[in-house]
Amino acid sequence: MSQQSLLADRGFYLGPLFRRAADRHGAVFVTLDRPLDVDPARGVDLSYAVLADVVEELSARLWEAGVRPSEQVAVHKSDNVDIVLLTCAISRIGAVPALLSPGLSGPVVGQLLARLRRPWLITDRAKLAGPLADVDVPSLVRRTLTVDDMPTAGEPDRSGAPSERPAALSAPYAEPLGNHAGAEPPPPVRLHPREPALITHSSGTTGIPKLAVHCANTMWNRLVPQQAMGWPTRGETAALHMSFVHSRFYHLLGVLLRFGSPLVLITDPEPTSVGPLLSRHRPGIVETHPNTFVLWEELADAPGAPLSRVRSYGSTFDAIHPRTVRRLLGASKRRAPWLIQLYGQSETGPVAFQWFTRRSAARADGRRVGSGIPGFTRVRVTDDHGRPIAPGVAGRIEARTRGRILTYLGARETYERQLDGEWWQMGDMGYRSRFGVLHLIDREVDRIDSVHSNLEVEDVLMSRLEELREVVIVPGVDREPVPVVCVRGERPLDAERWREATADLPAMAEPRQWRFEELPMTATWKVKRVEITRMLAEGARA
Repeated sequence: MSQQSLLADRGFYLGPLFRRAADRHGAVFVTLDRPLDVDPARGVDLSYAVLADVVEELSARLWEAGVRPSEQVAVHKSDNVDIVLLTCAISRIGAVPALLSPGLSGPVVGQLLARLRRPWLITDRAKLAGPLADVDVPSLVRRTLTVDDMPTAGEPDRSGAPSERPAALSAPYAEPLGNHAGAEPPPPVRLHPREPALITHSSGTTGIPKLAVHCANTMWNRLVPQQAMGWPTRGETAALHMSFVHSRFYHLLGVLLRFGSPLVLITDPEPTSVGPLLSRHRPGIVETHPNTFVLWEELADAPGAPLSRVRSYGSTFDAIHPRTVRRLLGASKRRAPWLIQLYGQSETGPVAFQWFTRRSAARADGRRVGSGIPGFTRVRVTDDHGRPIAPGVAGRIEARTRGRILTYLGARETYERQLDGEWWQMGDMGYRSRFGVLHLIDREVDRIDSVHSNLEVEDVLMSRLEELREVVIVPGVDREPVPVVCVRGERPLDAERWREATADLPAMAEPRQWRFEELPMTATWKVKRVEITRMLAEGARA
């Protein structure tokens, strides 16, 4: 059999993840910051073995409810770790989890459900009574299962407000998954490695998210290089605050479970909550979104030194500010900590990587996102006609990878338009150095003629103004660069410091100060720049 055939037969399956880890490593601890919605009585101090049991119990309930192999099961519920367990349980019986972010609005969820093939829906009463209240859910799904019982009239919901209507009136079509408690787990089902195995969605920074279809084989091709990167920190306690509906979380989980790492899984990123938790567990691995790392700069000198034992930070989903890298690495007391940054998309997985150490972070270029992954990915930069261009010349970034998704569900033509043969158009502008290192400039849709790189200017401002929590430069009504800034503690921006910091930068409009919570965000805390431009335009018209 050829090497290509062998690679095509390999697969990364989510269903057996926890059981295999429990069999291999025993009762390694898993700590949560919030009890599971599917089984709150278990508390927050769990283990590999406990979570393996929960996955099997959930798969038994789903099978008893009627879910069968290859059927699509949408998961859209309040944010919590049980999203992960439900995903594994669905996969264990051969069905296809379709993960919809808890942060999506009801109308967007309705549109995504319509693209699926009459899926099952797993949700909770907070979603049914809130964002989905005005969505005709029964017409879009096969059946609706809730992870909690529906409230009776007058009983408080998750927000603390009393329910005005009995569940029978508010969502008569919904059935609690607990009705099938006690069912026997069926034998695991293993789909062919090239069949659809997982559906996630794109970030939606420029509009309605696209549904990305993964198979076990492409997921395996993403997993293997990440396992190699994780080898130096095998067995270290890992603290993770990541989107539970993003494919990156499941690959990282596969790496950590294989190596027997204790886990601290975090849903609330506020430093006042995270600090004591990390101080107690002293993780050697910390991974979260770049914008969360900016927030966690406050932990660098927090009481209890919560980051003092970190050996490896992981950052993906977006480029990270050099200021943040320096603060994080400076907070660790380990001899030689590092931060690894992965550049990629939901559609491709990581296609380039970059390491930062204390020494390299001191002179870090935030736009340098690294090199392709040998044997798995290649990166090139092309002109408008798809022709490779010389080093140092800006153009469109394209990637070739074995980890690319199968298609966009319900949008095959959109998928095909992003392909040039085997090369995938990333939608970013950048250039390669003469040594082949990739440098990111901006998203194509975010380019402003008078600014070489919005992202580079943002890095400079974040380094010069330590009080900034975020700065985003977007095109205004007349395509002029408009800086939108968020200041720590919501203090007013110091106008004189701003003038000094921007004196040698491209001319920009006066800064607009927003609260951080006002920035439109994706599930991975990416700022929706196009949405900010729209909001600014609407404000100007008003």
